[in-house]
Amino acid sequence: MAIVRSLCGQCGAGCGVRAITGDDRSLLIEGDRMHPANAGQLCARGEGLAEMATLDGRLLHPMVGGRRTGWDRAIAHVARRLKAILDRHGSGSIALHVAGNLLTEDYYAANKLMKGFFGSAHIHAPWDMGGAHQSLRAAFGAPVMPAAIEDIEQAETLLLLGDRAALRYPVLMDRVQAARETHGVRLIQVTEGAAPQGHGLADISLVVARGSMARLLTGLLLHCQDIGAVDQGFLDRHVAMPAGFWDRLRPGCDIWSVARECGLPTAEVRAFYDAMASSGRLVTLWDEGEGSGVASAVVNLHLAKGAIGRPGNNPFLLSGQANAMGGREVGCLTGDLAAHRDFSPQARAEVARFWGAHLIAQAPGAVEEAMHAGRIKALWSIGRDDEALPWLRQARATLPFVIASRDRGEGMEDADVLLPSPAGVEKDGTLTGPDRLISRQRRLFSLPGEAKPDWWAVTKVAQAMGWGDAFHYERAADLYREHVRLTAYRNDGERLLNLKRHAPISNPAYDELTPWRWGEVPFDGGHFPAPDGRARLVPPAL
Repeated sequence: MAIVRSLCGQCGAGCGVRAITGDDRSLLIEGDRMHPANAGQLCARGEGLAEMATLDGRLLHPMVGGRRTGWDRAIAHVARRLKAILDRHGSGSIALHVAGNLLTEDYYAANKLMKGFFGSAHIHAPWDMGGAHQSLRAAFGAPVMPAAIEDIEQAETLLLLGDRAALRYPVLMDRVQAARETHGVRLIQVTEGAAPQGHGLADISLVVARGSMARLLTGLLLHCQDIGAVDQGFLDRHVAMPAGFWDRLRPGCDIWSVARECGLPTAEVRAFYDAMASSGRLVTLWDEGEGSGVASAVVNLHLAKGAIGRPGNNPFLLSGQANAMGGREVGCLTGDLAAHRDFSPQARAEVARFWGAHLIAQAPGAVEEAMHAGRIKALWSIGRDDEALPWLRQARATLPFVIASRDRGEGMEDADVLLPSPAGVEKDGTLTGPDRLISRQRRLFSLPGEAKPDWWAVTKVAQAMGWGDAFHYERAADLYREHVRLTAYRNDGERLLNLKRHAPISNPAYDELTPWRWGEVPFDGGHFPAPDGRARLVPPAL
């Protein structure tokens, strides 16, 4: 019997768990009272982690062409096929799909192989679909989410948008309700289409027509400007505004037009606007699935009110994926190169030098477009992603070569190569929560059969393709250290993502790593990581 502090890893909340394990893979799970994300609370998904301990239906051995084989032969086969495809079809011929629950170390290895050695950014990731990530970069100069979980208790008003957050994050919603009861925080909720579960728990609740939330919030921004409820001093000192910004918002965003599109009485919209205009310290909670228009409208509102970079005053974007933040930090998506760097010539040169890259990606990727055009000849899918299964099955039917790394083979049984991965209770590495909190997920059980970490499989393929000098990892801590060093490399303060304090971390210190949040207080004092130091108001797509 052993007691292990780890993470749930089932959603983006980043809850800590305290696990008691037995020799027969028995498992007792409870919330970790020391972890900042959940302080001992746990929802049904966390409590159900024990179901992952079963080996029924597990993929335990590499499979090539439907037949069991050893790792050496599987790696050699994958390396030979991928090299032949690269030699014949060029750098844009291989694509990568990653699920949302991989470890940051897995994402780092996969992103490095794709963008530094396969030479393209054709990465299909579940958090790269909604556009919220791009909205943050456009507004702030970097895809940084500035809130901390403690902002919930420090706010005067919580604006909760949509019903995804309430459904996906029950522990966080319990914290919201506790803040109402203990600290007198006012909760205002806006949902689209239908009243949410628990409707009536908010102090003010609006149900608007589907697709109208971004217009409602843009109208609110315009209302705040018209009545003098914006922080004009903050705007003048710290925010760049497109010429004619306010005039461009007016068509269709007056209170009567907004009420009509939202399907609400004008008086109800006005009451909501008046309540928000006088909101004081404001935290807005919303899920990235609400789309880029809502994300831009939220960020514009916070910038205009100066409600950013201070305790209890921040936008708080949530992700449905367990480690979306970790994947974004290493750049494992189509639009970033690595460590919050774009594809500028300077960034490409820096990353290529740091990685010792064989062939650095030159521009953002476009997986589905390249696949439809027939340019993709091979796909490596890492991790289970039930929402992407239809897309993956279609890819399997049309692509010459498909590799799938999985703990179970369901949905991808006919892949050319199946590689056995760890289940969640067997993973060992780090995850980043929605508020930049890096925590350790520790292995609760040894790896069964011939299962290997995903970063290990990527490393072995890279070595077999001749890139062993750049892929020399023996343990997860090696990847963590390199990721940390890359965030600090040639970073004189222009990028907030800088994890240099952990650059010298030892293997024992990595094993004992306690939760820590990078970024201190982002945007404190109105300083933004844009070339001119200013944030930007971005007209939302309505």
